[in-house]
Amino acid sequence: MSPPSASVSVHVSAPPAVVYGLVTDIADMGEWNVECRRADWVGRVREARPGARFRGRNSNGWRHWSTLCTVTAADPGRVFAYHVRAAGLLDVALWRFGITPTEAGCHVEQSTWDTRGPLMRVVGGLVTGVRDRAAHNEANMRRTLEGLKRVAERRP
Repeated sequence: MSPPSASVSVHVSAPPAVVYGLVTDIADMGEWNVECRRADWVGRVREARPGARFRGRNSNGWRHWSTLCTVTAADPGRVFAYHVRAAGLLDVALWRFGITPTEAGCHVEQSTWDTRGPLMRVVGGLVTGVRDRAAHNEANMRRTLEGLKRVAERRP
């Protein structure tokens, strides 16, 4: 796989299982995620496992949009990844949370790969109000991981 278009990491003073539980609890993702306001499972599978789908509801200022995501990896305490599509069929991105245990908690890396074609880059920029998606994602990912860290570290 090619290098990610954006990647950010943080140390979290919480067990990997707690962090994994947060990143896979998509119903509460909006509590710590900057751009995704909420998400809901779609279909019969309502847990993080490959093939499960969820709809993400996102916003940037006054702009709002939704995406359809398919889980591609779900390794408890280690990896949660998903493929994002617009309108259920147009490639948008791959997202991945990698969790590595440390002596004092875990290291969390959030990465994304922009998979949009030229037309989707233009349309996506108009819909989301973001021209430079990689820079925007990197800034949001920093804030998102700080939010994840804050929530994870106050969990028992």
